[in-house]
Amino acid sequence: MKFSYWLVAALSLTPLLCPLAEAQTRIRDIVDVEGVRSNDLVGYGIVVGLNGTGDSVRNSPFTEDSLTHMLERLGVNVQGEEIKPKNVAAVLVTASLPAFARNGSSIDVSVSSIGDASSLEGGTLILTPMKGADNEVYAVAQGSIIVSGIDVKAEASRETRGTPTGGSVPNGALIEREINYDFNQRSSLKLALRNPDFTTAARIEDTINAALKFPVALMRDSGTIELDLRGVSESPSRLLASIENLPVQVATPARIVIDEKSGTIVLGEDVTISKVAIAQGNISIKVTEYPFASQPNPFADGETIVLPRSDIQITETGSRNIAMLEPNVSLSQLIAGLNALGVSPQEMADIIRAMKTAGAIHADLVIR
Repeated sequence: MKFSYWLVAALSLTPLLCPLAEAQTRIRDIVDVEGVRSNDLVGYGIVVGLNGTGDSVRNSPFTEDSLTHMLERLGVNVQGEEIKPKNVAAVLVTASLPAFARNGSSIDVSVSSIGDASSLEGGTLILTPMKGADNEVYAVAQGSIIVSGIDVKAEASRETRGTPTGGSVPNGALIEREINYDFNQRSSLKLALRNPDFTTAARIEDTINAALKFPVALMRDSGTIELDLRGVSESPSRLLASIENLPVQVATPARIVIDEKSGTIVLGEDVTISKVAIAQGNISIKVTEYPFASQPNPFADGETIVLPRSDIQITETGSRNIAMLEPNVSLSQLIAGLNALGVSPQEMADIIRAMKTAGAIHADLVIR
């Protein structure tokens, strides 16, 4: 096992990164429009045509019932018959109904097994009604399933890659019912920021009013900008089309995100640190057990006892590094310097956490 600890040596860091120009983003990429949203659809169906990888009757009796009812609707009477198909699977079908979708349009659907089928590869989804939260049918789905996972079985081994019990049907559902919503009758609209921020909301308000040359936008809070359309001659749809591509400089918070599993460190541009000294090194501790048996003398009363014997070796690995940082140095410059020293991502994460504990980093620290 290894432990990190602080050591002292000498190293000076110089700025290795140049400040980048402020990037601008379109309004459409950072806000959502009130009333313009998708709706989730779900349906229950069966998949046929599987190569012996379908549901078993013992563990999935609902599959046999569904197949029996489907055949009866098609004029085939199988009541009282014992059906044990291996090429049929019960599935849940999900989809997202886009805003302003019209009759006859097609949407993608996802198919997931709910029984004990081992794979949906090669299967075909049979006509499945897709219902919304109000229990009304808005689309019907049918088609061949595309599966990205692989399930290979042999007599003595089995190999699975991905998820063969889930797949998709591109453009597999046809919309049969529209959601009635007259967008152009709105007298006001609200733009909701996906990442609420007072500075960004104020910039959006100023940008819209400057482009339209009269006050239409009003910032309500850090996440909402309201558009008053009562004095606008254009329709709401036309107005949104004219402002959604306006560029806005997005204000990003000073934040550091550390993913310990992958060793990834993401930091914002405005992250700064105070004057601090950093030293880092490694100690490797190796513990080896050598148990031995203690036996009594011949013809003596007693029993054999196993006694522990341990050997502990402590060695120092790696170089001893220290960084003397001046005030207002950015964390990106520190990371660049640590990279030049060959410090691993895990050690960088330990250094950043220690600096945050010491109060030297002025940013939010998010650890996942």
